[in-house]
Amino acid sequence: MMFRNQLLAIGLALIIAACGNEKKETSATDTSAVPKDTVKLPAVSVEVVWTTDTVMRAPESVLFDKGRNIIYVSNIKGMPTDKDKNGFISKLTPDGKVETLEWIKGLDAPKGLGLYKNKLYVTDITKLVEIDIEKGKISKTYNVPGAKFLNDITVDTAGTVYFTDFETNKIHTLINGKLGVWLDTGLNKPNGLLIENNRLLVAFSGSSDFKSYDLATKIATVLATEISAGDGIAYFGKPDHYIVSDWNGTVFLIEPNGTKNIVLDTKGNKVNSADITFIPETSTLLVPTFFDNRVVAYKVTHNLKK
Repeated sequence: MMFRNQLLAIGLALIIAACGNEKKETSATDTSAVPKDTVKLPAVSVEVVWTTDTVMRAPESVLFDKGRNIIYVSNIKGMPTDKDKNGFISKLTPDGKVETLEWIKGLDAPKGLGLYKNKLYVTDITKLVEIDIEKGKISKTYNVPGAKFLNDITVDTAGTVYFTDFETNKIHTLINGKLGVWLDTGLNKPNGLLIENNRLLVAFSGSSDFKSYDLATKIATVLATEISAGDGIAYFGKPDHYIVSDWNGTVFLIEPNGTKNIVLDTKGNKVNSADITFIPETSTLLVPTFFDNRVVAYKVTHNLKK
C-alpha cells in the first residue's frame, strides 16, 4: 500500500512538472516577448466612455453643437416611414446625461440632423423641418415635392442645406428658403452626407460605396468601396480622413488612399451604428444604436502616420 502511494506521489509530481514546463513554453509566445517593431497593432482602437440608458427610441442621428455644448439626437419611435407623430428630438450633455428627452415632439420619423446658426434642420420622411434652437420649437416645415424617404443632412458655411432621399435617389437643397434638386442621376440609395473642402461626400447604401462630388462640376470620385449599408459620415480631424458608418453595425476610418480601418464592429451583438458624429477635439465618436435604443460614446485612439 505504501509502495502504491509512493508511485502515485511520483506520478503526480511528474504531471505537475509537465504542466509547469507546458506553461513556460506557452509564455514564450506571448507578444510582450516579441520586439515591438514586429507586432502589428490595430490602426484604430476604441473604448467606451459613456452610454445612455435605453431611454432613446430608435435613435437615428446624433449631432454635436459645439457652440452650445449640447448633443441632439433624433428618435424615430416607430417605423421609419410611419407618419404617426411619435418622433422626437432629445438633448444630451457631452457626458451622456439626458438633459431633455423629448425636447422637440410631434415629429413623425425624424432622421438626419443639420445645424446652421440658430437653426436645427431635421428630415422627417417627406418634410424638411426647421427648428428654432433658442425657442425650442418648430419654426418652419417644408413639404418636399415627390419625397418618399428623406434621410441625412449637411449644411455649408453659407447656410445651404443638402439632404438625401433614400428612395427616390435624389439630393435636395434648401437655399434661402427655396427647395431644389441638386442631383438626381447616378445615385443608388444615397444616405450619409458631409460637405467639406468644396466637395459633397456621400455614403451609399445601395451601391455600398463612399464618394465625393465636386460642388461645381458634380463629377464623382470613389473614395472607398464595400461599405455595405453606408449611413453617417464624419470628418476625423486629419486631412482627407473620414469616419463612415455601416448601419448594420460597422464603423470605418477611411484614409486618403481608400484604406478602410475598422473602428467598431457590433454586428455580432446585433447593435446598429446609424448616423454618427465625431468630435475631433476630444476624439469622441458618438454612435446612435437604433433598435438598441442607446447612444454610445467611444474614445478613439490611432497610430496613423501624420
